[in-house]
Amino acid sequence: MSLGLTVLGTASPHPQPGRPCSGYLLSGGGAEVWVDAGPGSFAELQRHTDPARLDAIWISHLHADHCADLVSALYGYAYGGLTPSAPLPVYGPPELGHRLAGFFGQSDPGFLGGVFNFRTLYDGHDTRVGELRLRTRAVVHDTETYGLRAECEGSVLAYSGDSGPCSALAELAVGADLFLCEADIDRHRGSERQVHLTPEDAGAIAERAGAGELLVTHVGPTLTPESATERAAAVFGGRTATAREGDSRAL
Repeated sequence: MSLGLTVLGTASPHPQPGRPCSGYLLSGGGAEVWVDAGPGSFAELQRHTDPARLDAIWISHLHADHCADLVSALYGYAYGGLTPSAPLPVYGPPELGHRLAGFFGQSDPGFLGGVFNFRTLYDGHDTRVGELRLRTRAVVHDTETYGLRAECEGSVLAYSGDSGPCSALAELAVGADLFLCEADIDRHRGSERQVHLTPEDAGAIAERAGAGELLVTHVGPTLTPESATERAAAVFGGRTATAREGDSRAL
């Protein structure tokens, strides 16, 4: 089975009615991976799969709009009857386990070991989940953050996570069938460090990478998803669409 993507949430920086924060279900080769766990995305995940069937979770960074629903998932697994047959691999930045343990007033994430098996991401991390190959690159943000390149049976999906403009994004997306990319901000401000992308940035990176399609997501409150997509498309010049909750596609 080739790569498949289901959009669970796209909102930034907080969930809205019918629009959870960042979350995606990635499938391929019989495996299923929950990519980013923004608030509200765990409920949406359950519309599309049984969480006990997940093979892994992959978290780009520790901002709440990308990881806070791990708390909901933990309650579902530990107390809600969704317990997987073995501790679920959770790939993320080094402090992810401690961050989640801290929510429960614990300093040692080991007490979560019956549910989650934390595995540390780093620049160049490369692993397989079933027939899915997941490759990670560090990207520019205001906290340790990673983008993802997923490959299965010749199909490629790239995901920006949250990022300012950087060469790693084009490297992740080079030749990708689908580039799932944030367009969070309307414009860059003066000399401030660039930690998010404008729609024009997203379009330029997709064009430079030779991506087959650009899927615009994580659009912030100063833009509408429609206007961000239109602006990104004008720069990219290729097929461009808006990520919407519940949309599924096969690559």
